[in-house]
Amino acid sequence: MPSDPEQPHQSEPPPVPTAGTPEPPASDLSHTSRQPKNPLHGVTLEVMLRALVTQYGWPGLAEQIAVRCFATDPSMGSSLKFLRRTPWAREKVESLFLYMRRQQARGRAGR
Repeated sequence: MPSDPEQPHQSEPPPVPTAGTPEPPASDLSHTSRQPKNPLHGVTLEVMLRALVTQYGWPGLAEQIAVRCFATDPSMGSSLKFLRRTPWAREKVESLFLYMRRQQARGRAGR
């Protein structure tokens, strides 16, 4: 039976990738392709909390978000632990952080 030049032989193995060109893992996608419009993407809770404490101080933060860990003997560690276990409080911190960033951006744009 004559072989068709257009069709590969059934006995030929599929091409093997060379060692110099490994295929990227499926989980190695660009982070921007998964959440392109999320302003909090890549911002850790600790970064948010440090920025808020710098802006408002612990007393001011306790006024903005009424949680005991900000008002009574506040510390970064205890506050982060509480926020990681308390979704409603974390949402308030994220919201205040976004508000602060918008206000800062407006201040820069008005100069």
